[in-house]
Amino acid sequence: MKRLLILGAALVLTVGCGSKSPTAPSNPNQVKFTAALLPSNEVPAITNAEASGNGLATITLNLTRDTAGAITSANADFLVTLNGFPANTPVTAAHIHPAPAGTNGSALISLGITSGEIVLASGTGNFTKPGITSNLDPARAQDIINNPANYYFNVHSVLNGGGFARGQLVKQP
Repeated sequence: MKRLLILGAALVLTVGCGSKSPTAPSNPNQVKFTAALLPSNEVPAITNAEASGNGLATITLNLTRDTAGAITSANADFLVTLNGFPANTPVTAAHIHPAPAGTNGSALISLGITSGEIVLASGTGNFTKPGITSNLDPARAQDIINNPANYYFNVHSVLNGGGFARGQLVKQP
């Protein structure tokens, strides 16, 4: 009887550990990206007071598709978390730029941050910007999905007008 219980327990563990729990199906109308934001990723790298921070941008493209699956419109939601910057660092702008790592590109998709809107009072903070459509036409949205490493996200400050933390986009599963 004792052997039967041990065998039964082993069988339950084997079956339980071998099975995979079902995952939620991916939504073809939402594509997520992250960008690890570092001052050292800026070109040239930041070496002043803002060089010690880091951050993470999470970007969700919200897509509308036609019956053939082609993108007909898009907008983007942004969640940006910044840590370890000097107290009272003002975020003056944030954008997606078209350019690979090590190269600068002109601002493409602007989050429309206004002066004084975002200040990292303790040097750490986060902000969200939902529903951004600036220069996000269907062809650009498709290119970002197909070639995320050819785009970067960065945040700008008064001290570093060209950007103080940058990261290439990485498509999430």
